[in-house]
Amino acid sequence: MSDGGLTVLDGTHLRAVDLSLQESEDIVTGAQLLELAESRASSALFGLSLPECLKSSALKRLDIDSVSFRREEIDRDQASSKLKKYVTAIADELNDDPLVVAILDGKALRLFMEDEDDFAMLAENLFTDLDTEDKGKISKNEIRNALVHMGVEMGIPPFSEFPLLNDILKQYGAEGDEELGQAQFAQLLQPILQELADALAEKHVVIIQNIKIINGSKLRKLLASEKELKHVIEKILKEKHNEKDAKRSTEIIRGFLEKNGKDLGLPSSEADEAVVLLYDAVFADVENGKSAAGSGKDDLEVLVKEILEKFAEQLEANPVFHDLGN
Repeated sequence: MSDGGLTVLDGTHLRAVDLSLQESEDIVTGAQLLELAESRASSALFGLSLPECLKSSALKRLDIDSVSFRREEIDRDQASSKLKKYVTAIADELNDDPLVVAILDGKALRLFMEDEDDFAMLAENLFTDLDTEDKGKISKNEIRNALVHMGVEMGIPPFSEFPLLNDILKQYGAEGDEELGQAQFAQLLQPILQELADALAEKHVVIIQNIKIINGSKLRKLLASEKELKHVIEKILKEKHNEKDAKRSTEIIRGFLEKNGKDLGLPSSEADEAVVLLYDAVFADVENGKSAAGSGKDDLEVLVKEILEKFAEQLEANPVFHDLGN
């Protein structure tokens, strides 16, 4: 998906990355190797500049100190192996914590330009929003604010990410205090958007969105760690013992997960209705499969594992998107 839609970048995008070294590269430095790996990974991720946190987490997976590694000289065989390991580590990081991006390639803007009614409505709404004094006139330089107002959701990259926007505005004289009526505003906006769409078609802009994907990977890690899982079960047992009412084990487990699920890799049950339905479905499934849950520790462990497994399966099949801006 591009422009108005969102694309999830995970480790699958890096499976076909070319990890070969050039024939002339018999010895490379660690710095060159990291630069090569990051460049190849970036190309596979639609040209996205890899976030520093992603790169440092991948190096941490490999127990590599970036500063000292950059100074190392590595022969061809070792370099090839380390190159593959580093890109694989980046892929593993993205599997655990995918990035959500908007890929701006001009297509959404072209759709607006191709439909006269859609463009007329867009221009009218922008003009009305910018005409704060209700004069029926706005300054030419408000075109800049119009583009900011449209934003990534409508296919407009931030000026900081696409400096060419400034050149396009200058090219069409969209500066100064000269006042424009609504029709004049639309006439000036149209070629600017067309020029921008053409520029984005040649050079896409990838914008990372402030969205967290909960896909069950963190739960899988918890289930694979006997120590961490035991710690969670001990906490649930403590709550069970503290309960004054004779609640069923599933009720106690659900209450615990709703309060502490975020730390375990579950979406907050307060996030939206879809998450509430997810909890309802998982616990209904468990209760329908068990006529009565045992009260002993071993029975509780089995029940907790079963519930977490079901959550992991559901989230893997249908990840939950959580807007961190809200």
